[in-house]
Amino acid sequence: MERDGRFLLVEEETEAGLRFNQPAGHLDEGESLLAAAAREVLEETAHHFVPRWLVGVYQWRRPGRSQTYLRFAFGGEVTGAESGRALDAGIVRATWLSPAEIEAIRDRHRSPLVSRCIADYQSGRRFPLDLITHYGEGDGTDA
Repeated sequence: MERDGRFLLVEEETEAGLRFNQPAGHLDEGESLLAAAAREVLEETAHHFVPRWLVGVYQWRRPGRSQTYLRFAFGGEVTGAESGRALDAGIVRATWLSPAEIEAIRDRHRSPLVSRCIADYQSGRRFPLDLITHYGEGDGTDA
């Protein structure tokens, strides 16, 4: 999410200390990627987010671990905020940072995906949301 040249990041507690990341998370059962993106942004930043395009899909294996992350990075619009809303456990704060500020804290990024997603957004990468098809209950595909 970008607003007036600044990007919305979260500062979160990790086993390696406080790190910066884009709002991120997991799918709840039966949830679409778009619904999950909007929910995770609200839970982690107290901002309402409407995904409008896909910036990219990223696969990253955390060094020294057997974990591999698959990130779908969305761009869109922030349509409001809920002042006073409690953030998810582990989230210290949500903050809007300029690209220069984000670069200055590169050593505190949760992963290299933070910078890559922003760079791809800044380069103009925008893919239509209809690249993603959600099949689930009630759409005739759950036979």
